[in-house]
Amino acid sequence: MGRSILDMGGCQSYSSSDEEDVSALKANYTNVSLFKVKNNSLHIVLSAEVKPYLKDHFLSRRITDLDLLTLSALPHGLDQQEWIATNTVSFFQHTTLFFSALSDCCSTTTCPAAKSSGNILYEWTDDQGKKLKCSAPIYIDYALSYIQEILADERVLPTKAGSAFPSGFMFLIQKIFVMLFRTLAHLFSVHYQDAIAVEIHPHLNTLFTHFITFSHMFRLLEPSETAPIDELIAVLTH
Repeated sequence: MGRSILDMGGCQSYSSSDEEDVSALKANYTNVSLFKVKNNSLHIVLSAEVKPYLKDHFLSRRITDLDLLTLSALPHGLDQQEWIATNTVSFFQHTTLFFSALSDCCSTTTCPAAKSSGNILYEWTDDQGKKLKCSAPIYIDYALSYIQEILADERVLPTKAGSAFPSGFMFLIQKIFVMLFRTLAHLFSVHYQDAIAVEIHPHLNTLFTHFITFSHMFRLLEPSETAPIDELIAVLTH
């Protein structure tokens, strides 16, 4: 099973030349280039009365008119675990790209806690089962590093022909989807106006809509997990 894994450990810093531009993100999101928001103070002021990520004229922006239900559906003749594994790798890579793009706006100062809408706080659980309160960038770094380790493990995602997926495969995939969801939920809840400022919100809208559509189709996220931003999900997937 040939797959390419993004070669990184967690969420790192990526260099970008002075010539790189926001326009690099105006191609299909499957070809998004890594870049940094170069001005840390780059923000636009939006009304606090309506959440930026619920403003229709922003949410309606997409980069494709493809039917995401059709795009998410299992192709005829393909093994379901193979399909889920391939898409999981892709969602991880693109979530990493978007966090990297907005990471200058997500610091221990701006985001001292990892949170979503409704003041939902996310805590990291370490190897000893101890819950750790940490800033959003640290939580996301832990999450992306953990996912990277799982996806690079041949015992979880075998690449040799004829190799079987482990019995706990779906459990691990669901765990990955929770971490990816929380990362994307934080970006929407806290940094959507930053995404608008650098004009990558159509790409973020498209990625998240595809992610949610896929997770619904294969029951990869519990309703209790997605509840804090159900209003956003309803608008994007209506």
